[in-house]
Amino acid sequence: MALRKYKPVTAGTRWRIGNAYAEVTTNVPEKSLVEFKKGTGGRNSQGRRSMRYIGGGHKKMYRIIDFKRDKKNIPATVATIEYDPNRSAFIALLNYADGEKRYIIAPQGLTVGSKVESGDAVAPELGNALQLKNMPLGTVVHNIEMQPGQGGKIARSAGASAQLSNKEEKYAILKMPSGELRKVLINCFATVGVASNSDHSLESKGKAGRNRWKGIKPRNRGVAMNPVDHPMGGGEGRASGGQPRSRTGMYSRGLKTRTKGKGSDKLIIQRKNGGKLAK
Repeated sequence: MALRKYKPVTAGTRWRIGNAYAEVTTNVPEKSLVEFKKGTGGRNSQGRRSMRYIGGGHKKMYRIIDFKRDKKNIPATVATIEYDPNRSAFIALLNYADGEKRYIIAPQGLTVGSKVESGDAVAPELGNALQLKNMPLGTVVHNIEMQPGQGGKIARSAGASAQLSNKEEKYAILKMPSGELRKVLINCFATVGVASNSDHSLESKGKAGRNRWKGIKPRNRGVAMNPVDHPMGGGEGRASGGQPRSRTGMYSRGLKTRTKGKGSDKLIIQRKNGGKLAK
């Protein structure tokens, strides 16, 4: 993973820190694994705007990703490492021994020509997918299922991973990217390794135009609005707006938003702040 610092030849490149894409091997996706993706512009099924600051942007095709890794005991060779405009991590194209092709989230360190496999008895090596019960303690994993057969849901973004810290009779205990200790059913599949593009958080867009290319419109600050438009608006001069909150009055700091008595509370051993223990 490498970042590229641009020379300040324009105002937009003065602060730009981009990805060098050293790991990416092609810019042409596999035609059989892409499908058309329509943008909403923040509109719902009635055509009315339900989300603000969304619209425009470059057209994108969706890459069909194999989150389930359910093609078991058939070895595959990594054909390419590719950029995916729909996610922060890179993706890898696998050529299976029987001729099928699939995309997966590429782990950090996976290279073209590497062999990966999925199954109950495969080795816990980089890129392999297997059940948590078959992994040694301390294994770093990503693309983790929450229910067996559901497909990976946890730790899929760039640089994300969880660590297998303990195993019980029915559950595996994972240390999440947030620091939370959580139980996951031990029969769930996960992929060994850390999701690729770990320096994604260090990138700097450099100019507002790059956000427009991503379909993100300028966001108006609440303190610059009138009181009728936002709880933080109004006041004489440049008022601070008080406690930061949303347009509907939801506080941005200190307010607990997790549902009380949520079913998954019993699976959380320790929250990310270390304050809540499961009973």
